[in-house]
Amino acid sequence: MLLRLACLGLLAVAATPDAARGQAASAEGQALIQAAERGDVAALDRLIAAGAALEARDGRGRTALLAATHANQVEAARRLMAAGADVNAKDAIQDSPFLYAGAEGRLEILRLTLAHGADLGSVNRFGGTALIPAAHHGHVDTVRLLLATKIAVDHVNRLGWTALLETVILGDGGPRHVEILKLLLESGADPRIADRDGTAALEHARRRGYAAMAALLSAAAGQR
Repeated sequence: MLLRLACLGLLAVAATPDAARGQAASAEGQALIQAAERGDVAALDRLIAAGAALEARDGRGRTALLAATHANQVEAARRLMAAGADVNAKDAIQDSPFLYAGAEGRLEILRLTLAHGADLGSVNRFGGTALIPAAHHGHVDTVRLLLATKIAVDHVNRLGWTALLETVILGDGGPRHVEILKLLLESGADPRIADRDGTAALEHARRRGYAAMAALLSAAAGQR
């Protein structure tokens, strides 16, 4: 009995350093996420140099890079990507640094993610590519940048909508959304693709009184 207790004691002592190292690594990972969100590049550099886990997650499933993207901390995001942070790592609600930067018009960070292996085919919780929310949120320069890549212009999300449909259905018919509609059409978006009810973008534009959009869509449909 005494021998058994002694053996168990030795095992506990042997396990303690590994457990302590694990706790330290976890603490460093959380500190990295917090530094990224604050844009504290000095702390970020120290933690990266110390080997903090770049893909550590917080309670929302966010990596340090996604936290930096949420807060639009461009320099923090730049340093994390340079160190090898994954631009496609998703959180608990299926956002990644690339997808979030596209959806929210974080243009500088989006450029960086594209240069560091962004997966153009990745989708958000609605099954949409980065282009679709960028279009309906009215981020003209973001849409322009994404259309310069090989992203699928006619991808259909789980709602049954393409970027073009969302531009009309969820847009406000104003100058930004009209410009986005032009960009999509110029990039080959098909105006004939209908939603699940069989209604195409032209009819949606007419119902909403979006005259400029309706004129563009009518002309585009006539050219096909």
